[in-house]
Order: sequence, then structure tokens, then C-alpha cells
Amino acid sequence: MVNWDQLLATRASRMRASEIRELLKLLDQPEIISFAGGIPDPDLFPAEAFQKAFAGIFADGEAASALQYSVSEGYLPLRRWLSGEMAKLGIACGVDNIFITSGSQQGLDYLGKLFLSPQDTALVPWPTYLGALQAFNAYEPNFDQLSVAGNRTPQSYSEKAAACGGKVKFAYVSPDFANPTGETIDRSGRERLLALAEELDVAILEDAAYQNLRYDGEPVAPVLALEIAAKGSIENCRTIYLGSFSKTLAPGLRVGFVVASGEVIRKLVLMKQAADLHSPSLNQIAIARVAGEIFEGQIARIKAAYSARRDAMLAALERHMPKSVQWTRPEGGMFIWLTLPEGMDGAELLAHSVKTEKVAFVPGQAFFADRSGANTIRLSFSRADEAMIEEGIARLGRLLASGARV
Repeated sequence: MVNWDQLLATRASRMRASEIRELLKLLDQPEIISFAGGIPDPDLFPAEAFQKAFAGIFADGEAASALQYSVSEGYLPLRRWLSGEMAKLGIACGVDNIFITSGSQQGLDYLGKLFLSPQDTALVPWPTYLGALQAFNAYEPNFDQLSVAGNRTPQSYSEKAAACGGKVKFAYVSPDFANPTGETIDRSGRERLLALAEELDVAILEDAAYQNLRYDGEPVAPVLALEIAAKGSIENCRTIYLGSFSKTLAPGLRVGFVVASGEVIRKLVLMKQAADLHSPSLNQIAIARVAGEIFEGQIARIKAAYSARRDAMLAALERHMPKSVQWTRPEGGMFIWLTLPEGMDGAELLAHSVKTEKVAFVPGQAFFADRSGANTIRLSFSRADEAMIEEGIARLGRLLASGARV
């Protein structure tokens, strides 16, 4: 037998299975009402538009370029379209500031590789997106809690990082309807984040996966837009913006993008050349065609569906949850975050819930870099219709109200 452990790099010991990926297997069990996977509803995919797009690629003479090797930066017409969309958000940039990735998850992995040396520190919220923790964790960093509303000084962050043997390299945030909490950072919080990053002289990774999924409330300018307004040019900015078509058009095509200063983009291009050369050309061309034709209509369609489901879940929580349970009230996105009574364990509750009530969700502890937050859970409303939401929340509320120490 080969002793693989003695051959593996030290970073391999930090790799763990995604608890969410494992829970997605429950979606295949028809008797389970699942609020676990924060994934789009396939009934809302623009399938006809993609069918037309892929057929058009082969009918219009684009097959040769769609099936051939291509440039690492990404399909130029798609980057041009994205440049126009970014301008609508206050992010003035050219195509050389846009880099196409195989999903925004690849962007997170590349940025972790680009910035983190072993023992460096990444600032992340408590809780934060599990996929970001996994992407960064492979590069052997330390994590420190980022709180834009807290009273920690820049010096306290840098001193703690130095005591751990490295430096603070970046602050990671998902400012709009964050996974897992559904919360949004207000404008003053984003400005405080920029000030902190300036003082520490670190990058900001702005994960905008849910930016287009606002259902009510006033939009808040992206962190990168605020920085461009203050500094005059994206080339002077430390904020790196990550976007994706996974929540709006089709996650299976794995098309995401990074928007940043040209210097950062050039480094990412070199990394992609060494990793997978370029993201699939066929998928990029299809995304460009579909986005150019139906993007605004598709956004309106999914917002109408998801906002109704969010409203249904919030109403069901009001009806069925005991007073000891608290939850967020997101203005968009796909998630509601529940805080259970102190001493209750979300993982144990899940096991009991699946066995007795046939309801699944994600225990919150996985989203904390320090593995705290055991008494929290994440609910997603994106895949369940209103009737399933009412029944599932009623069952979960009944379980929690029973007072059982699960």
C-alpha cells in the first residue's frame, strides 16, 4: 500500500469536504423538503434561449472558434458586454480590466493563490461563504474576523497577523445579500471597509454573486464603484470585483469573471495559462449571446419568483417559529439565517430533522472560520415553492417548539 499522506503537500491536510455539497445529495430524495442547497431553480433557466444560442453558434460559422483553443483573458465580445454592464453600476472599466473564469469560485481560488503565503492572514466575516474559506484554506492562511461595524483598529489586525507569522493580505466580503446570512453592508459600512483597507494597505475581494438579486430596498453602490469615484480610475483601486452568471443564467456553464486593475488582471491571466489555459470558449460564446438578448428580462423573471418565495418563507417563520428563534430579513439573494437558542446544535438538529420531519437545511458552524456558531442554521428558499416552504417551515417550527434537546 502507498502511504499517500507522507507524499502530500502540507496544504492537503487543510482540505475538507464541503458540507453543502454533501447535503445536496438530499435533493435526490423526494420525501425530503430541502432548504439546504443555495442553488437556482432549474425551472427558471432560460433553456430555450440557450438552445437557440448553441444552435446559432454552429449555424453561423462560429463553430471553429467555439471549439478551438482561445485567449486566456476570455471571449472578447463577452468582456465588451460586461464592460457595459459594469458601467451601469458605476464601475468604469475596459475589456483589459475584465478576466473570464470558470465560475467565480475559480476566481476565489486564483486570488487566494495570488495573495496568500503560508501564515498570512485573510480577513473574513464571521460567518462567511464556505466556498471562500475552502478556496483560501488551501494556501495555508490564518483567518481573522472582519467586522465593518466593529471597533477594532487597523493596528489590532496587523499585530495579530504578525503574531501568527505573516501579514494581512486582503479582506473578503460579499456585500449584497451575503451567503449565508442574506445581509447587506450599507454604504457607510462599505466606506469604512475601504478606509480599513487603505490603512492596512491590503486588497478587498468583493464577491458580487448575488448583486442582481435585489427584491426591495435601495441599491447600494459596489465597493469598487465607491473606490473608483474616490480615486478616479480603476487602475488606482485595490478592490477586486468577482461576478458570475451562475445565479442569473446557468450555473452549469461555469462562467464567472473578475474586474480589477490591469496589473491584477495580468497576474491572473498568467495563473490561468498555467492552470487550464482558458475557460471553455463554447460556453462563453453562448453566455454572450444569451446575455446580450435576454439578460434584463431574465433578471426580472427570477426576481419575481425568488422574491415571492422569500416573502413566503419570512411569513411562515413568523407563523411557526418559537419566539426563542431569530432570523434575518434579507432584501435579496437566496438565504435566511436563523439563530437558535444558546446551547442548541444545528448539526444535531439537522440529523433529527431529516429523520423525523424530513426537512433539510445547512448547519451554520461550517460558515465560521473558527468553527463557532453551532446554534445557527441557513435556510435557502430558491428551490422550494410556496407550498413546500409553508409545510417545511411548519415541520421545523414544530420540532423546535417541542423543546427537545436535539
